[in-house]
Amino acid sequence: MKADSCSSEGRETHTPPRFKVCCIASVAEAMVAVSHGAWAIGLVSEMPSGPGVIPEALIGEIAASVPSEVATFLLTSSRHADAIIAQQHRCGVNTIQLCDRPAPRVMKQLRDALPGVQLVQVIHVIDESAIEEASHAASTADALLLDSGNPDKAIKELGGTGRVHDWSLSRQIREDVDVPVILAGGLTPENVATAVREVSPFGVDVCSGLRSGGRLDEDKLIRFVRALDRAG
Repeated sequence: MKADSCSSEGRETHTPPRFKVCCIASVAEAMVAVSHGAWAIGLVSEMPSGPGVIPEALIGEIAASVPSEVATFLLTSSRHADAIIAQQHRCGVNTIQLCDRPAPRVMKQLRDALPGVQLVQVIHVIDESAIEEASHAASTADALLLDSGNPDKAIKELGGTGRVHDWSLSRQIREDVDVPVILAGGLTPENVATAVREVSPFGVDVCSGLRSGGRLDEDKLIRFVRALDRAG
């Protein structure tokens, strides 16, 4: 994600939101996503649960293969700065997606150590408490990603659940914060237009909704992009 790519300008003009294809598993999948206009790709490192985890060496290979203007998101479950900084150095991504709640002072430590790397905080929209959590996170993050996991479970759910959350809460968060909001959680070619109309996010993020048999389904991707165009 480039420094100027988190601007929320444009949503009021009803242009289609940008889209991120997550759970990318190969260079070939990344190329398909980018060829259909993906603004960003998501690369999943070790997680306590959920789909899409690939080795860090492969994350680095994929991140290096895409055009420089594409945002390469490293999804990390780590809450500690040293571990996250080391991951970014190994993988060479331009964006860090913090899927769990970071420990105190982590965002400042990441800013100091990783100049130019964008920091996106995931907010799992479980109930109304997400609104306050999002407001706090927006003071230090470059953008928020609203998902449908649950970090409070014994085995944490940090994304990739395929569940839809309450979009009215997501809209309230989008209206309340001053950073771009990316909507995730159970989006598909069939429901993404409705989601965009209800939330009006800066961007949308999709994983399981574009996959068949564990692989990126180009037909679903094409239908997803068409739905986004209609929603815009």
